[in-house]
Amino acid sequence: MAGFVVYPHAALERKAVARMVDAQMLEAGADLLAAAEGAQAYGLAAAHLGLDEPLVVISVAASGARDYRVLYNPEILELAEERVPGMEGSVSLPGIEAPVSRAVWVDVGFDDGNGQRRTIRFEGFVARVAQHEIDQMNGVFFLQRLSRLKRDTALRRYAKLGQHG
Repeated sequence: MAGFVVYPHAALERKAVARMVDAQMLEAGADLLAAAEGAQAYGLAAAHLGLDEPLVVISVAASGARDYRVLYNPEILELAEERVPGMEGSVSLPGIEAPVSRAVWVDVGFDDGNGQRRTIRFEGFVARVAQHEIDQMNGVFFLQRLSRLKRDTALRRYAKLGQHG
């Protein structure tokens, strides 16, 4: 399986287009799940593997354990008005975290592996992960949620890491 693409890879800017769940999408879901398990990630979008597929993997475990779900064609249906800041990072920008404000809960519509439409509510940290990964699936890298100053600071830190790593 391929490794993770690194920012500013073009795949991180592409919006995946929803479509019927098919064999290709199921295979991409299996690859993404394996990648998430291997990295012990809280979540991943197909773009992290350079794939243009409308799917994400999210750990729904509230604690430090992982309990993954593959969501095909996910979309945010409703967001809480209340927002809280929290640190976020990406396997595509290793070593960098930045504070991002997100809704405290989110309702997500998605297709399961059989193509059946489902809805689920995520709260707390899992809601943050869902918003982050669905953003990424839609071509919105988490740095785009930061002010220009914070984004530039994060990218300077990343450049310094590259010089020493």
